[in-house]
Amino acid sequence: MAKASGKIFGFDSHKSIRTDFLETIPYKGETQDITFETDELSAVCPFSGLPDFSNLNIQYVPNKHIVELKSLKYYLISFRNVGIYQEELTDRIYKDMKNLLKPKSIRIETNYNVRGGIFTTCVIDSEKAKK
Repeated sequence: MAKASGKIFGFDSHKSIRTDFLETIPYKGETQDITFETDELSAVCPFSGLPDFSNLNIQYVPNKHIVELKSLKYYLISFRNVGIYQEELTDRIYKDMKNLLKPKSIRIETNYNVRGGIFTTCVIDSEKAKK
């Protein structure tokens, strides 16, 4: 048996997620769709302690505010050592962004790297939630 078999690495709690990093900018322009994409989102699987890597797509229609990008980057980095399941991470980002921006609509999609031969995609869309 491999020496690493059964090894679990430690991870941080959800309290380490830094929503206080998020900042907004007032927006008074025309209605538009805004999309942010990154392939640098990572967190830790609380079951195995191994890292989960994901592509993240945030789409929203602003109401009165837009998110400041550097603050978004720092917020996303704060997930790096947090033990959180993939579905929970998607839900957490959705709720944090919705609470911060109060947008007309918002959609969060995470596409995780393959784990055990299974690709995982999680999507939360405020338009579907209204129905």
